[in-house]
Amino acid sequence: MNTLTPNKVVTFTRMDEGTEADYAFLDNLEQQYIDALPNRIMLALQNLEHSLAGYQISRLQHSLQSATRAENDGADIELIVGALIHDLGDELAPLNHAQLAASIIQPYVRCEVTWIVKMHGLFQMQFFGKQMNLPVDGHLEHQDHPWFESCQRFCDEWDQKAFDPSYPTHDLSYFEPMVREIFSRKAFDPDIVIN
Repeated sequence: MNTLTPNKVVTFTRMDEGTEADYAFLDNLEQQYIDALPNRIMLALQNLEHSLAGYQISRLQHSLQSATRAENDGADIELIVGALIHDLGDELAPLNHAQLAASIIQPYVRCEVTWIVKMHGLFQMQFFGKQMNLPVDGHLEHQDHPWFESCQRFCDEWDQKAFDPSYPTHDLSYFEPMVREIFSRKAFDPDIVIN
């Protein structure tokens, strides 16, 4: 059996040549990386402070305000964290940011929350599409979906109203325990990630 090189890298240059020891080593490193996901989520949220300009508040403040509004409205922890991270895709996927954010949270929350985060970009069009000569009713295609009303509430009450610099908003440290709880869960736990 091959042993790992002293500088702590695998022995192979092609995946099909890796040894059991190589893959055990990589699996351990990957688990450590996964365990640190809450740290990277917190950093990504902090980076929203320097995202999309032109609004009265930063994208981070918008995200914090969305989550604060969700909590004030009685939402559970999954929806609150969904509201907090819903715009994380802005930096790398500005044209499909909602889908990227949904992919980030999908392994850790119920399917309803993933669907809401994924669809919020389409649902938001009803609030500003007219002013930009864009369709405003695309969300109505989903009006028979079981989570239509939940997404409508998310967008109307928590997201589209969350640009108010005078709204009392929790800071990021307030939400950190929630972020750590959600993103430390076992991924794709069938007791959580269900329809």
